[in-house]
Amino acid sequence: MGNCWGIPTSTGTLSSGISQPSQTTSLTTTSSSNVSSKSQFSVASSTDEAYPKGRILPTPNLREFTFQELKNATRNFKPDTLLGEGGFGKVYKGWLASKHPPKSGSGFVVAIKKLNSESLQGFEEWQSEVDFLGRLSHPNLVMLLGYCWEDKELLLVYEFMQRGSLENHLFGRGSAVQPLPWGLRLKIAIGAARGLAFLHTSDDRVIYRDIKASNILLDDSYNAKISDFGLAKLGPSASQSHITTRVMGTDGYAAPEYVATGHLYIKSDVYGFGVVLVELLTGLRALDTTRPSGKENLVEWIKPYLSDKRKLKSIVDTRLEGKYPSKAAIETAALALKCLAQEPKSRPSMQEVLETLEKIEVVDEKPKVPRRASSGVSVRPHSRPQRNRQTRCR
Repeated sequence: MGNCWGIPTSTGTLSSGISQPSQTTSLTTTSSSNVSSKSQFSVASSTDEAYPKGRILPTPNLREFTFQELKNATRNFKPDTLLGEGGFGKVYKGWLASKHPPKSGSGFVVAIKKLNSESLQGFEEWQSEVDFLGRLSHPNLVMLLGYCWEDKELLLVYEFMQRGSLENHLFGRGSAVQPLPWGLRLKIAIGAARGLAFLHTSDDRVIYRDIKASNILLDDSYNAKISDFGLAKLGPSASQSHITTRVMGTDGYAAPEYVATGHLYIKSDVYGFGVVLVELLTGLRALDTTRPSGKENLVEWIKPYLSDKRKLKSIVDTRLEGKYPSKAAIETAALALKCLAQEPKSRPSMQEVLETLEKIEVVDEKPKVPRRASSGVSVRPHSRPQRNRQTRCR
């Protein structure tokens, strides 16, 4: 979860069918809900292949875990199972044994998020995650497998993402962190864009509200999936341009109109995605107070460079060592600049962003064809071969 600037009021979310527990702390559901402690939902039940374009389930299909089950899965939340920590609480790596078949050692790895009991906005964010991720199914959204609610204990169980977050790959240091090559950066951007486009074009028109590098997780093949729906909101109706809500999110990513007025547009997400594109280009954080004066805010500093082909070379991530297609970098920078437009109506939709990125990827992967003279004969250099200056920035 990002740095929150306020405490949410009503969540305005999809209905999960989960009601507040009684004094016995048992979690109850409506009769129509598929949320059940008997659910055998597992990683293998993913509908990614069956529904490659995603779908919204009528009711959540989540497993209700006991607190003891999750304690066992993490060895009592042992420190060496800790994956990370955010505003919501801590995230642990856990192992859940499979009940079918009952084979010794069979099971799967999961990520378990445990609420910080002192978190003021924790419950509403927990509820929002269940509401949204319990029903939203898409290859580029992290899968929520289940939840736990016992006494004051609130936990969520997700599919485990082997490669961690985009943030770690872009900004992590040390010999264990290898710089992402250009092709993977583009692949990750496309995956995240596809997830956001699904949210925006669904019948419920969901505004994610917290797109950032730390909320984009990567599987073993570097497929990007959006995680952490604690701040998600239902978008405006067809007759409205925006909704008004308490300003929450992460400094450096939030759209200017939202920060200034609390007016949240579908295209407020597009601005945040533009910030992520700039991070992918530069390898620099959206906000870094250790940078020199005037450069702390990445967008304010870099924005003038995005439209200048010569200046662009000077701000591209040096860890790429010049190994990236010049044309693709220029087009990606131009797209980021459109996403960062001051007015929401001037920004492209996420579907348009996705289509542009896919075109950039096609050009990037297109094999180079030798130039031919008018006679149809390939033009060969008279001297030693020269490097193709159009495919690499120096």
